[in-house]
Amino acid sequence: MTELNPEQLAAVQHGVADGDARPLLVIAGAGSGKTNTLAHRVANLVRHGADPQRVMLLTFSRRAAQEMERRVGSVLQKALGLNPTQPLPNLPWSGTFHSIGARLLREYALRIGLDESFTIHDRGDAEDLMGMVRHEIGLSETKNRFPLKGTCLGIYSRVLNTRDPLEKVLADIYPWCAQWEAELKKLFGAYVEAKQQQNVLDYDDLLSFWAETMAEPALAQEIGARFDHVLVDEYQDTNMLQAEILLAMKPTGQGVTVVGDDAQSIYSFRGATVRNILDFPHQFAQPARIVTLERNYRSTQPVLEASNAVIGAARERHAKNLWTDKASSHRAQLLLVPDEAQQARWVADEVLRHRESGTKLKSQSVLFRTSTHSATLELELARRNIPFVKFGGLKFLEAAHVKDVLAILRFAENPRGRMAGFRVLNLIPGIGQATATRLLDAMGDAADPIETLRTFEAPAAAREEWVQFARLYEQLREPGLAWPADMERAKDWYLPQLERLHDDAVVRKLDVDQLARLAAGYASRERFLTELTLDPPQSTSDQSGVPHLDEDYLILSTIHSAKGMEWKCVYVLNCVDGCIPSDMATGTTEEIEEERRLLYVAMTRAKEHLQLIVPHRFYVTQQSGDRHMYAARTRFIAEPMLDKFEQVTWPQVEAPSGAAAQPQAPVLQVRARARAAWR
Repeated sequence: MTELNPEQLAAVQHGVADGDARPLLVIAGAGSGKTNTLAHRVANLVRHGADPQRVMLLTFSRRAAQEMERRVGSVLQKALGLNPTQPLPNLPWSGTFHSIGARLLREYALRIGLDESFTIHDRGDAEDLMGMVRHEIGLSETKNRFPLKGTCLGIYSRVLNTRDPLEKVLADIYPWCAQWEAELKKLFGAYVEAKQQQNVLDYDDLLSFWAETMAEPALAQEIGARFDHVLVDEYQDTNMLQAEILLAMKPTGQGVTVVGDDAQSIYSFRGATVRNILDFPHQFAQPARIVTLERNYRSTQPVLEASNAVIGAARERHAKNLWTDKASSHRAQLLLVPDEAQQARWVADEVLRHRESGTKLKSQSVLFRTSTHSATLELELARRNIPFVKFGGLKFLEAAHVKDVLAILRFAENPRGRMAGFRVLNLIPGIGQATATRLLDAMGDAADPIETLRTFEAPAAAREEWVQFARLYEQLREPGLAWPADMERAKDWYLPQLERLHDDAVVRKLDVDQLARLAAGYASRERFLTELTLDPPQSTSDQSGVPHLDEDYLILSTIHSAKGMEWKCVYVLNCVDGCIPSDMATGTTEEIEEERRLLYVAMTRAKEHLQLIVPHRFYVTQQSGDRHMYAARTRFIAEPMLDKFEQVTWPQVEAPSGAAAQPQAPVLQVRARARAAWR
């Protein structure tokens, strides 16, 4: 552990040799080696006798859990003097909150009133079921506009994850839906009933059912006693439900380690709350020990000085001041440009200039608050033939062909799963919605749904195809069928349907092949469906935006998607009030503070070169008359901070000096027009 700095070492060794039983909070600043520190702590616990079977490590993605396990193994290998061929202790309880919750719910299913064969709906299936229930109880026929299925699911999810009453969620987040409170309560009750009838859980159930389980003192004590150590990564991104689970598992705090950075808490739209990490030290009988990691291994000192200045103005935070030994003469730049068109030209020029000096396009990134902010830049990049990838696009599990194959497997896993069944049956030529509904109704009412499907009389137009599907379904239900053979059989049946349904079947087949390759990495169909739902691949092969013909490309990304990433050069677009902070996120002090943290996250992605760009004028095509409005520099860069930046004007424009400054030209112009109208 000689490569660790003193603060990292203190976090790694806490409670191992000194008997300190306090919970541990590691405030890990951006680029401070958080993952390496957490991996060393886990390895050190195991090295000093902790049973890996009794260590729970909670992360926010399966890939993060796998990377953590890899690093823990590497540290142990070196510390124990093992050669690469010797087996290393694995961490069977390492994973996301949702995947660990799914495992525990399946294990304790019979004791908490669940059927252990439940399947899990992804977001799309959950929306579809919400929409179906919404229609069945007559809410799609209201005279006034009732919230759509996606909005309804968003409200339902928010209530569960924040623990806020429906009335508060509607008032704070969905005020245009407040008139429907009674109807939404009825809808959500019917939605829960439908899930129970179909033996399915949605994403939110995995946490809410786990929390309900932990609310039973005997079960909470039993589950908590199974683990000597519970470690949570990215604690600033947890919601109230996840904090409840942790506190119920370890009410004394002994054995608890949480790692995170309150300055990077930017996911309140998912229900996360910065209060969890701010309040953590005092949530136990014995206050937590706080170790702060301030040494940054990513950025130069001038970049950190500008970033520290921005976050230093936060209303409430765990105090820290990032520093590094990477000196540089390049200060962060505050660039003033006339408008978005000039902003796009400047970025393109700078990107090419850095490329010519040896910085690959992949080592450069353009960040923005909202996806639409990059539209003008994208046109400029295309005009100059500069290849780029924009993070976003169609998610893997949202692609129709991927959903089709997963629906086949889900329907085989759970014959009462109505959404999966409906999707699969509609793939069969000659079977429409009415026939599919009739069969699913019969299966839902039958004591043996498999026999109902087997003896079903398909319409004449579908008879031949139905025989083939029924044969496939029986094969998929055979107990002796070894995974992933069932994936291959489902794929073989589906590919002819793919060619019939889609003109670009050749491209879509690549995703089906990828799905089959992924399947081979799982022990069973149930594990595959669960893990893929909880932590899916990000993009489809034909929609991810990666320019297959270019070996190098510029990165475009929303700030939210860029968290955890780093680049040599970072350009942040539209650093003006109305964009950062967004004019949609200034209703409360809490929202404004999160927008400040968002800018901080963007700035701390830069390793050497950071440019914050301030367009002076924006064109608004929706308005008549003058189609431009003037913007003020973001309020998060106040006058006293300007000495941390090199201010550049390109080309020469007279820009507002501060957030409150307003140019006079448009006001005079409006007054002149008002006078002229009455002459």
